Amino acid sequence: MNEIRLKRGKIVSAVGIALNFVLAALKIVFGALFGLISVIADGVNNLSDCGSGVVSLVSFRIAAKPADKEHPYGHGRAEYIASMIIGFFVLMLGVELIRESIMKIISGEVSESSIGIFVLLGVSVAVKAGMFVLYRVSARRLKSDALRAASLDSACDCLATIAVIVGLVISRYTSFAAEGYAGALVALFILWEGFQIVRDASSKLLGQAPDPALLESIRGVVLSEQSILGMHDLRVYRFGTEKYFASAHLEMDAKVPALEAHEVIDGVERKVLAELGVEFTAHLDPVDLSDEEAKELEERIRAATEGMTEGLNLHDFRLVRGSKKKIIFEAGVPFACPEKDKEIQNNLERAVRLLGDYEPVVTVERE
Repeated sequence: MNEIRLKRGKIVSAVGIALNFVLAALKIVFGALFGLISVIADGVNNLSDCGSGVVSLVSFRIAAKPADKEHPYGHGRAEYIASMIIGFFVLMLGVELIRESIMKIISGEVSESSIGIFVLLGVSVAVKAGMFVLYRVSARRLKSDALRAASLDSACDCLATIAVIVGLVISRYTSFAAEGYAGALVALFILWEGFQIVRDASSKLLGQAPDPALLESIRGVVLSEQSILGMHDLRVYRFGTEKYFASAHLEMDAKVPALEAHEVIDGVERKVLAELGVEFTAHLDPVDLSDEEAKELEERIRAATEGMTEGLNLHDFRLVRGSKKKIIFEAGVPFACPEKDKEIQNNLERAVRLLGDYEPVVTVERE
């Protein structure tokens, strides 16, 4: 699969590089001949897209490398880095073009244009629209963030070139120097595009939350095993386009023999990998279904804490008997919850102590 993905990614990137180079050369040459800053700006934008294509091409090769001693989870995140590099290229270009456009606006110079320029720009819009479709379809098939960034780039290029055409038309038939404003509009498009690319790539590098649909799929596969009574603490980690790792705590009847429980857990791990392509690791949480006192205490604690914190999820209850009974459980709360973890923990411990002479051991975690 990696070899096929690499081959297709190289072909798409090479086509993009070639088309962008031709468009850049034509626009820069004709823009320089007629003194059209917006056309030159559009051409330089296409030239930067060549660099973006090279970055995409390199990222496909790096991402396809197998795991090694230094990178045991593979090299898939190279595509996120590639997307960020593309984004920074685009941002630097936008800053330079907006500077040049402002200078053009200040000068008030009205540049001459020709029918050939309009034909060139019209062809550019058509080519960029085709490239958008090519990149978009390829990004979905290959699940590539770098190509997705390139597709967004192409869409913005279409809008930017249309803005240039509008500016040139206004300048051609009126005395208003609209071409400089068109160049500034192109630059703003480019800056917004670069910001979007960098933000998306950096979010993934920092550990973006997984797709809720993937979480539900994992839950569905795990809980389809009848021996599994419940699941919590599900964590999913992404190391590239098609490389996912996950871990979770699975609850099973404590009376199930250890070897049998181990085999069930192993089976669930293999099933998640086979059906979803996620390397899954599970921790066994034994539940004593015959301990009526523990079950009653759990129900009382749930009732006492209901509505205490929005989105509160209590799980992993245990009753440890000794000189003083300990009630151990975990409390999951949403990241958006404004209350501090220590405050939530104190409130829960206070609620448990009000139920009797118990020692609460509460762990608060964000879910």
